Amino acid sequence: MSEATTKRPLLVLYFVLAYAFSWVIEIPLAAVAQGFLDLRIPFALHYLTAFGPLLAAFIVTGIGDGSEGIRDLVARMLKWRVGLGWVLIAVFSPLVLFVIGAVAAYVLSGSWPDFSLLGEVNFLPYLGIGAWILRTLTNGFGEGTGWRGYALPRLQKNRSALSATLILGVFWALWHLPAFFYLPNLMEIGLASFPLFAIGVVTGAVLLTWLYNSTGGSILMVSLWHGSFNFVTASGAGQGIVAAIASNLVIVWAVILVVMFKPANLSHRTRYVL
Repeated sequence: MSEATTKRPLLVLYFVLAYAFSWVIEIPLAAVAQGFLDLRIPFALHYLTAFGPLLAAFIVTGIGDGSEGIRDLVARMLKWRVGLGWVLIAVFSPLVLFVIGAVAAYVLSGSWPDFSLLGEVNFLPYLGIGAWILRTLTNGFGEGTGWRGYALPRLQKNRSALSATLILGVFWALWHLPAFFYLPNLMEIGLASFPLFAIGVVTGAVLLTWLYNSTGGSILMVSLWHGSFNFVTASGAGQGIVAAIASNLVIVWAVILVVMFKPANLSHRTRYVL
């Protein structure tokens, strides 16, 4: 029996646990928001759902690879020596996308987004720059440690980087589904928009695979990018035209990456596998 075959149940277990840990919080939140459950649940618990993939990654890594695997996972979460250019891309490229979207909004509507709304997040008081820290810890490390840190390098082991990313992207998109029933901005666009949302998630996954493979498996870099992107696009300042422009630019960026670096590795380096 091959090593890939023996480890496949662990990958399945990872996905099951990632969904279970997050949805055990999200389903009650959705039930309350939809009026099916009469409970006083603080909706700020939403931010704990992002740690479902991280918790699943640590548990399954411990089962499969023991303390050595845990140490490697933590090391990749802290891997910052990847070159200054990659750090700048991870932190600032989402801000560039936001600026382009803001300029487009001004050209089309004659008014700028309210930049003070960047510090606002759902269910919590105004956080200012703390919103970026929150997004980086939750959407960044909480999700990235699981989807990119654990699942991606194992999916890439016997698949092209693009095939692995498409599989991962589908699981990642579906993981967000309960949020459409309680998160205000997702409820506003409605469940009918989920296919478009899923396309955005999958193309974003392509970009993050490129960043992950290019930095030799740095969870830190993909977490910084994801945290920065959500800081601007999930805020009140990043809604409407701004979010649409930023999301479409990510799609274009993803297509360019596939053409430039080819599906096998989606990077100038060999795809990162475990």
